[in-house]
Amino acid sequence: MSQIVLYGTRFCPFCIQARRLLSSKGIEFKDIPLDADPELRSSVMDRSSRHTVPQIWIGEDHVGGFTELRELDRQGGLDSLSTAEG
Repeated sequence: MSQIVLYGTRFCPFCIQARRLLSSKGIEFKDIPLDADPELRSSVMDRSSRHTVPQIWIGEDHVGGFTELRELDRQGGLDSLSTAEG
């Protein structure tokens, strides 16, 4: 299974919602905080071509932010990730 990586900040409401959604599906993900690391944040913003958080990747595929993650879930895309484990 591809690793899911969420770059976000501690208090961002969309970051919190993305974490909750992934956790509610039983999907393990790497949560990388950007709060105190402006260089990493700049790198993520360059890589994603976006200036908002969260930014989420599944493997090498950039999902986007919470809105795109929620849409992926509505299309059943997250269910296949949670059942792919184990």
